[in-house]
Amino acid sequence: MDNSNPEQMERLWRGKLSAAERADLRARPELELEARLTEVLTRLPNVPAPSNFSARVMAAIDLEEARSARSRGGPWHWRWLLPRLAVTAALLLLATWGLQQHQTRLHRAEMARSLSVVASAQVVPNVEALKNFDAIQRMSQSGRADTELLAALQ
Repeated sequence: MDNSNPEQMERLWRGKLSAAERADLRARPELELEARLTEVLTRLPNVPAPSNFSARVMAAIDLEEARSARSRGGPWHWRWLLPRLAVTAALLLLATWGLQQHQTRLHRAEMARSLSVVASAQVVPNVEALKNFDAIQRMSQSGRADTELLAALQ
């Protein structure tokens, strides 16, 4: 709405318009609507406001602000805190499990590498040595001395 002429607006709200001003209203629809609203409001009966009207309005505002503050809660309100704690715990659990899996894989890879080093370092005896294994094993056993052999050698 154009408020370029405050005196005209004041007269419009007071309902004291001249005939020329009423004719001017027909050319400006936003002012005509304002004039109709003013006319309807002037038909309403004047009801005296109670003496504690301002105090009641301020109390209602305070009550509404308190309700909205309670519904919003503070930064540490359980409705705010509980979901965040649950998500944080889930993330920590997932990270711990992932780290444990990673360490297990590293340990297995290290063990496989160690086993391959050990396996490649052992010398496998050749087949000829294994053919005479029983005889070689008997030679290494200490037993009683062969007295017949000793007597023949002397």
